[in-house]
Amino acid sequence: MVTKEEYPALLEGLVGELRRGALSLAVLSQLGQPQYGYSLKQQLAAQGMDIPEGTLYPLLRRLEAQGLLESEWRVVDEARPRRYYRISAQGQQALADLTHEWQAISQALNGLLHGDK
Repeated sequence: MVTKEEYPALLEGLVGELRRGALSLAVLSQLGQPQYGYSLKQQLAAQGMDIPEGTLYPLLRRLEAQGLLESEWRVVDEARPRRYYRISAQGQQALADLTHEWQAISQALNGLLHGDK
């Protein structure tokens, strides 16, 4: 059993585990239109899904390596080049499958948490 002082760290770890599985789905859901990392971070945060940059950029690289995202460098407004990400055809299929799975998990958890059958 954790102490009262240890509980915040325990809870933070549990919340991190809970969120970690949902981040891929959240990112895939927002890349129907190409976006660079910072704009994606802002968009997700505006919708309540704040992702630290240290988590977002490795996730984007991993999703691209898995073939779920595609990227290209663009220069906009004479600013430094930015890497724009968009969902690939395989990513669209993964998004549809993950959305279905998420809805099933959510429905089951709602039943467990609220005692529904």
